[in-house]
Amino acid sequence: MPGFVEQPEPVQVPGLVHLHTGKVRDLYRDEAGHLVMVASDRVSTYDWVLPTEIPDKGRILTRLSLWWFDQLSDLVESHVVSTELPPGAPADWEGRTTVCRNLDMIPVEAVARGYLTGSGLAEYARDRTVCGLALPPGLTDGSELPAPIFTPATKAAVGDHDENVSYEEVARLVGAETAVRLRQATLAVYSRARDIARDRGIILADTKFEFGRPPGAGDDAPLVLADEVLTPDSSRFWRKDEWQPGRAQRSYDKQFLRDWLRNESGWDPSGSTPPPVLPPEVVEATRATYAEAFRLLTGMPWD
Repeated sequence: MPGFVEQPEPVQVPGLVHLHTGKVRDLYRDEAGHLVMVASDRVSTYDWVLPTEIPDKGRILTRLSLWWFDQLSDLVESHVVSTELPPGAPADWEGRTTVCRNLDMIPVEAVARGYLTGSGLAEYARDRTVCGLALPPGLTDGSELPAPIFTPATKAAVGDHDENVSYEEVARLVGAETAVRLRQATLAVYSRARDIARDRGIILADTKFEFGRPPGAGDDAPLVLADEVLTPDSSRFWRKDEWQPGRAQRSYDKQFLRDWLRNESGWDPSGSTPPPVLPPEVVEATRATYAEAFRLLTGMPWD
């Protein structure tokens, strides 16, 4: 069954209570009631957390998320309280740790798509829809959509698969008012990020967000943007000058790693055998892809 090839043991830190080990992040609570989120160098694909880590990945994801939170701060609040290392935390947590507000999370992956590919392309080929939304004929892999669309998904546990759901299902799950706010916030944030990325030579094809509210807040309370945001793990980035609809695009994400696993390693992603250890050249190429995405988007070198 998919999941962790090797389940990591949580680091024990005085004053912190370990809450959860996710595919990439470890979550703790501090004595003030804040959440402490630590991004590891773990990498997941095909619902497996691989046995090989990607050096610097956790720091790249953390630093890029913080950069995006700054770019979006006039649109939506973020969950960030501090990036200071908790007392007693290991030195290796430096640069990969975010102290966050405790939120009641909306149990929906808020996905925005501006281009047709991935699971959306498969549904479109079958039904001319994506998450039940009708799209015009004649679109192909990589086509830009007439306008960005909100295509939510259910949030899955480690080893399980997120599943696309309709807007009506989201409204039943979280209430009509929250569903409206979730769609509005998702499309507003996507549109801002799409324009910023495009100015830097990157197409933001699609991405997913997570939102929450302060505990006890009503449905009319503003949504707060949480978790990671607009990273190669949560988004599909393409090089603008290479974009060509009708074929697969070169992605600044884990696609290189997926391709090696599926096409060169001999491993069957549809089977029950855990994925193999990654060779050094695949590790370095994956690391370089994350670093290049960071450089192109922020204009800063990855140090």
